[in-house]
Amino acid sequence: MTSLDKPTEDTQQDDARAVTEAALFEAFGGVRGMVETVVPGLLFVTIYTINKDLHMSAIAALAVSLVLVVVRLAMKDTVKHAFSGVFGVAFGVVFAMMTGNAKDFYLPGMLYTLGLSLAYIITTLCGVPLLGLILGPVFKENLSWRTRNPGRKKAYAKASYAWGLILLAKCAILFPLYWWADTTQFGWVLIALKIPPFLLAVWLTWVFLAKAPAPIDVFAEMEAEEKAAELKGAVGSESADAGPRHRRDG
Repeated sequence: MTSLDKPTEDTQQDDARAVTEAALFEAFGGVRGMVETVVPGLLFVTIYTINKDLHMSAIAALAVSLVLVVVRLAMKDTVKHAFSGVFGVAFGVVFAMMTGNAKDFYLPGMLYTLGLSLAYIITTLCGVPLLGLILGPVFKENLSWRTRNPGRKKAYAKASYAWGLILLAKCAILFPLYWWADTTQFGWVLIALKIPPFLLAVWLTWVFLAKAPAPIDVFAEMEAEEKAAELKGAVGSESADAGPRHRRDG
């Protein structure tokens, strides 16, 4: 390796890390997405801790999640994370209202977390890691990592296992507390476990993908193929037109 090669490789690695960070930020919503995930549940447990009023706590949580969507729409920003929060809160409100048990506000989210943890692990065991399916379109590589980029597939498998095991550990803490703790204790523990496991999983994903081979931009490949086909067609058309002209000139 020459002294000139080293800066080039370092620059490429820095670019790869920057692309990975940007993709993860887009896929998982960044700081704002985390805030939108935490605020409704935090408001619910705060109000319930103060006055033990299930209806007021549920309505407040649902209202603030709707406000977050409206703010996103007003700013013409992506609303997928805010909408997912609304649906999660709405299911929680329905469960809690039906049973009359405030802890059931959290049950749909817990079941979703458990299902997601199993999905990460099972899809990876089947050779199609879920994180690759989620991030492939974000990196513009779609499913090319499955057959054309084995190093990247390995990184997606490691990251998917990390997500699955971290979420499974979170469930192992929450489900026993769901039965043993009272509503306020359980709610505060759940809020405390919202962000740290998520940040750990995202950080591990960044570590694995930053060291992986660069993604194959299949969209750029398709555009290049289309341009090559158009150029070939234009050249063929010119050749066809030139033939009759030569015959007429002769």
